[in-house]
Amino acid sequence: QVQLVESGGGLVQAGGSLRLSCAASGLTFSTYAMGWFRVAPGKEREFVAAASWRDDSTYYADSVKGRFTISRDNAKNTWSLQMNSLKPEDTAVYYCAAAGPFYSGNHYSQYHYRYWGQGTQVTVSS
Repeated sequence: QVQLVESGGGLVQAGGSLRLSCAASGLTFSTYAMGWFRVAPGKEREFVAAASWRDDSTYYADSVKGRFTISRDNAKNTWSLQMNSLKPEDTAVYYCAAAGPFYSGNHYSQYHYRYWGQGTQVTVSS
C-alpha cells in the first residue's frame, strides 16, 4: 500500500520560510517523479514544483521560481520543498504527489500523478 505523508506546514509571517517534507512508503522511491501542488481558498489545485526520477531536472511554477526549491533524498524516501520569501498568496493546502514508475512526461499536470498525500496547511500572514 502506497502512502505519502506530508509534514512541515504551519503559520509564518510574510518573508519567512518553511520546509515541507513528504515521506513515501510502499513504492520504489527512486523510480518515481515527485511533485508538489497546492489548493488555495476558492481556487483550483495548481502546480508548484516537480522533480524528475531520472536526473536532476526540476520544474517550477513561475509564481514560485527563485523562492522555492524542491529536492529528494532517495536514501530516506523523502521529498522536500524549501519555501523562502513566503507571500500571503502562498497560503494554501500543499500536497505532494508521485508519478510513475519511470514517468517522463509532463510534470506540470496533476493528472499524471498516481499517488497523493493528505495535504498540509501553509498560512502566510501579512
